[in-house]
Amino acid sequence: MSTTTVTPTRPKRELPPLMQLSDAAAERLRALYAKGETTGDANAEGGAKLLRISVNTKGCSGLAYDMTWTAEPGPGDERVSDKGVTVLVDRKASLFLIGTTMDYETKALSAGFVFVNPNEKGRCGCGESFHV
Repeated sequence: MSTTTVTPTRPKRELPPLMQLSDAAAERLRALYAKGETTGDANAEGGAKLLRISVNTKGCSGLAYDMTWTAEPGPGDERVSDKGVTVLVDRKASLFLIGTTMDYETKALSAGFVFVNPNEKGRCGCGESFHV
């Protein structure tokens, strides 16, 4: 007599979004895109550019966020659209950025984009680099 074992299939859980933008980050990107060549639409004519986010080996903790303007997506770049704004994420950075929120902070002496990344296990003392 033969028996067949049936393993119930697990329901697939939904993955968190690759990345989200805070209201402040979306507002700042809209302002940057509105200044001319950085329109936020890589398909527009006239050299339109999008912000491309990647993660590079750098700093004392090993990894650092890198942001550059690009005229067109690279092979495998992920498009992240949130709050009406589109950014590109380098495919190699995707695993490091799952669930990250990009924010824009204005302080007394500085202003800039910051990343709230649930995958970070620690940062270096100066805050330039992180490790997972």
